[in-house]
Amino acid sequence: MTLKLVLPKGRINTKVLQLLNDMGITLVGDDRNYRPKAYGFDLEVKLLKSQNIPSLVELGQHDIGFAGEDWIYERRTEVEVIKNLGFDPVKIVACIPEDWDWNEVKQRKVIVASEYKRIATDYLERNGFDYQLLRSYGATEVFPPEDADMIIDNTSTGTTIRANRLKIVDTVMKSATQFIANKAALEDSGKRQDIETLLTMMQAVLNGRERVLLEMNCGNDAIETIVSLLPAMRSPTVSRLYNEEGFAVKAAVPKGNIMELIPELIKAGATDILETPINKSI
Repeated sequence: MTLKLVLPKGRINTKVLQLLNDMGITLVGDDRNYRPKAYGFDLEVKLLKSQNIPSLVELGQHDIGFAGEDWIYERRTEVEVIKNLGFDPVKIVACIPEDWDWNEVKQRKVIVASEYKRIATDYLERNGFDYQLLRSYGATEVFPPEDADMIIDNTSTGTTIRANRLKIVDTVMKSATQFIANKAALEDSGKRQDIETLLTMMQAVLNGRERVLLEMNCGNDAIETIVSLLPAMRSPTVSRLYNEEGFAVKAAVPKGNIMELIPELIKAGATDILETPINKSI
């Protein structure tokens, strides 16, 4: 059964395509091709702007897709979030000119520019602003101070905000890439099984990215100390060396531990240490 998959164009596309590739799914098509061919899984693929994806998945035009949490919220879509991937994290922030006083701005009527009509409205109403909202269509940061008092926009590093002499005064929400599904598709047993297969492979890739495989040898007198040092998924794999005068040890360990762990292993008596990337881990 063919699943209809919609992918985002633009900023979040790169990491999603890399994830699919690591899962064993290859997309073939040039930059102008909005309907690439998928190999490795039975998928019908289309590329669209991230803003449109949640609504189209909700309507059932596509079974599954990838979209930012901000646009899922903005569109008020009833979709099933299958996995928060955490890719391309951004903050939706309120900003004003860098030399303005935030407390003073909150006391008067303000003109607010934003691409996010609903997110902005919810925030302004929740905080009791007297406001007029202008819907922007890109380049929101250029509105102040002549055309708006405040903007509500997304940022990952804040560089563009600072470059336009603005300052962040509040965080409205946080967003990252989500793997989403149409609710009716999940009620179809065939489609649900395929979606769960994709999710399993996706999780295996994500798990693999967090760990590396460490292999090493050690003498009989060092094995207990070395095993105690290794943070494995369950426990390290230990086997006798060919001449039985020591052990071979291997363990999948978190990448973040490597810098401190390897010197400790050497000090404990480990030799012939190998570090290998893990493609998938289940």
